[in-house]
Amino acid sequence: MEIFSRTDKGMVRSSNQDAEMHGMFEDGNAWAIVCDGMGGANGGNVASSTAVEEIASQLRKNYLSGMSGSEIRDMVGRSINSANIRVYIEAQEDLSLRGMGTTVVVVVVCGRTAYIAHAGDSRAYLITGERVVQLTTDHSVVQVMVDRGELTKAEARRHPRKNLITRALGVKPRLDIDYCECPFYKGDVILMCSDGLSNYVDEAQMRSILSSNDSRKAVDKLIDTANRCGGVDNITAVAIYC
Repeated sequence: MEIFSRTDKGMVRSSNQDAEMHGMFEDGNAWAIVCDGMGGANGGNVASSTAVEEIASQLRKNYLSGMSGSEIRDMVGRSINSANIRVYIEAQEDLSLRGMGTTVVVVVVCGRTAYIAHAGDSRAYLITGERVVQLTTDHSVVQVMVDRGELTKAEARRHPRKNLITRALGVKPRLDIDYCECPFYKGDVILMCSDGLSNYVDEAQMRSILSSNDSRKAVDKLIDTANRCGGVDNITAVAIYC
């Protein structure tokens, strides 16, 4: 496995409230985290960086080679919940950070299975052959409208309320986390990203860029494409190659 990442403040924002971290366990399995902070420049930065650091610390501390799928799921859930409590407490203790929070998407790859957990509208995709499969479902106002048939996916990307999310880490003492698993085989790619990428680069472009560029350059190409399409938001992409 190989992992490549990049985060960029985009063409408009003065600071980057996204954060990412990734690594390999000693047995060669992999993990990655993407967070997109909210709550003002200071609060967003603190929420996303704190969440990434806490989740990474918990994964490194609690992972054991040979864990079952249910054990991995529990480990990831505990790691995210630990980050949620930490960010929530920091926000309560510092008035300048009140209301801060962050999206979160975590992927742990063990053997030929990817375990994915998320809250908010940062996403994970599986690129396998000619197909692009969105593994996560946004927790957002426009996603509710899509589910009701009031908007198409294309309309949702341009909707003025597309940035309003319905779940975020650190906002409440308890966080509901969505979880899924998928097969992950040789030649597959998992792309994790903040909405600064998914709002400006469509699935066909993602597949084309990831399949036609060297793995070391593909993430840069994704970020550059989002910037050329406006770069209105911070942009983060992490690509895990099997």
